[in-house]
Amino acid sequence: MADVAVAVLATLDSKGAEAQFVCEALTRAGVQPRLIDLSLRPHTVEGADITGGELAQAGGASWDGLAELDRNRAAEIMVAGGASILRERFRSGDIGGVIGLGGANGTSMACSMMRALPPLVPKAMVSAVAATAAVQWYVAESDIIMFPSIGDFTLNRITRGVLENAANAVAAMALARAANGAKVAEDPPLIGISSFGGTAGCVDRVTERLLALGYEVIHFHASGPGGKALESLAQQGELAGVIDITTHELTDLLVDGVYSAGETRLTSASAAGLPQVIVPGAIDHSNFWVGMVPEKFADREFFQYNAQNILMRTNREECAALGRLMAARLNQSKGDFEVLIPKRGYSEHTKRRTHDLAGNDAGTWDQPDVDGIFATVLREHLEKGRLQELDLHINDPEFADACLDSFLRLMKA
Repeated sequence: MADVAVAVLATLDSKGAEAQFVCEALTRAGVQPRLIDLSLRPHTVEGADITGGELAQAGGASWDGLAELDRNRAAEIMVAGGASILRERFRSGDIGGVIGLGGANGTSMACSMMRALPPLVPKAMVSAVAATAAVQWYVAESDIIMFPSIGDFTLNRITRGVLENAANAVAAMALARAANGAKVAEDPPLIGISSFGGTAGCVDRVTERLLALGYEVIHFHASGPGGKALESLAQQGELAGVIDITTHELTDLLVDGVYSAGETRLTSASAAGLPQVIVPGAIDHSNFWVGMVPEKFADREFFQYNAQNILMRTNREECAALGRLMAARLNQSKGDFEVLIPKRGYSEHTKRRTHDLAGNDAGTWDQPDVDGIFATVLREHLEKGRLQELDLHINDPEFADACLDSFLRLMKA
């Protein structure tokens, strides 16, 4: 029997034959399958190593009782139970990877369960909806690999090939991960840094110096999924500290822009008590798709960044709201932190001109009186930590050095 096992997530009442095929493919690839049934209702199909009844029980209900609930509530219970079981099986060494198969509902359930596992645990999802826009919600901040099923689930030469490819991929990853062994104690501390093109000068210099000091660095692009991934890894204990240079996603959260990372942004490192340096990098704008700016913002100042993305200059009211929001979140911190504010500009865009939606010149991006409102309000509401205002631009080398000096001081504390 293989030493490495891979969990197989599927609804056996509708995809039993396909799930069995995946189990056989995994066995041929040299790993042991662990078939987990996600069916929302009791049925007579056999073969599950972990039944739907066990998932329902782990979620605080009974399988029979789910029949009395609507499908969404039943799915929530099964996902909660399944995620708990997956985590327990992974921690005990019983599984080293996971593969799911399903349509819209099966994909939602399986991916939600997979996201409960740590990063780098092999995760593959064969999905009939993998090529739709909804894939961003299924993958979210995780490292799930999506395999489009091409056709809907039936066993034929095409579907069998897709299922076997996915099974071979996750088996190979699980076997390689097992051969390489678990993370060794000698791994250097991993530091998370939020990044953006407009803050690259600061990010690159801080990164270069951290690497020279023996740290390991991971960048999170502040476009929504990046911020979610930063929060997730901080929550899971994967990060030793955070230098949050690009807190831009908070701006998109306020105005419902396309780069929001949701309500958890700037919370997990604080909750974990991690050393963190926070900078208002790129909070001087929010992001929308070209041609899709909400009508209520029609009279604002913009800069079209590329063919897809248009930036809206943050105004006074939004700067004040950002100061209150950041203070409220940092005031919940269980660890020490420092906020560094570059008074000469929050992004590289300070060099640009703004325009209206028709393309007419509207003024300069550099608006220190507007940006200063953020600093004033933050200082008024911040109840802990240390706040420094520096007469520098965010991409000045001296500002990056100040960020790193603050971070190293926190790491030694």
